[in-house]
Amino acid sequence: MGDCCSLPRGYEKLFGEKTARRDLKRYRRKGLDETGERLVGFLRARSVEGLTILEIGGGVGALETELLKAGATNAVNAELSPAYEPFARELWREAGVEDRAEYRVGDVTQDGLPAADAVVMHKVVCCFPDAEALVGAAAERARRYLVMSFPRERRLTRIGFGGLNLVARLLRWEYRSYIHPIVEILGAAERRGLERVEEHRGLVWQTAAFERK
Repeated sequence: MGDCCSLPRGYEKLFGEKTARRDLKRYRRKGLDETGERLVGFLRARSVEGLTILEIGGGVGALETELLKAGATNAVNAELSPAYEPFARELWREAGVEDRAEYRVGDVTQDGLPAADAVVMHKVVCCFPDAEALVGAAAERARRYLVMSFPRERRLTRIGFGGLNLVARLLRWEYRSYIHPIVEILGAAERRGLERVEEHRGLVWQTAAFERK
């Protein structure tokens, strides 16, 4: 699997222990955010019972926790950063699902991550420079469903992401955030045999859900 040494400079600042601790605290206090709840809700509506889950960029494991509690058989959290692992394991222990959850450090476009009934990507596509490679790799591993969220193509979002990237440049970080063309994101999944069955556009984030034809 991959390791933290290959991460772009600055990635460990944005997605390190401090961020993981904050994310876990927020989930304990408020639960999933609206966009994450929408992704989980799509799968719940189709019955999570017995499904295997692969979440790419799962952070502290909040979405997997919800899906495991809803009846999923097991879940793999595939993360580029190792910093989230102790916090994810802490959350899984609290929820009583630790024996059905696994944390792996690796890049889904390069490493041998397993296929699963449902693949989930929440606010991850914007962190990767090649949407075709990332979404394509996720789609290839989705036996039944792929659900994901990504930033909308609109001026407000571009201004916000542009500000983040300006800070990154000033700090001499290599890491950048991306707003990929939506047609590219959706097409990467559809070209791999998935059919778009649900879509929602929020103020900043858009969600899309696919089923295997």
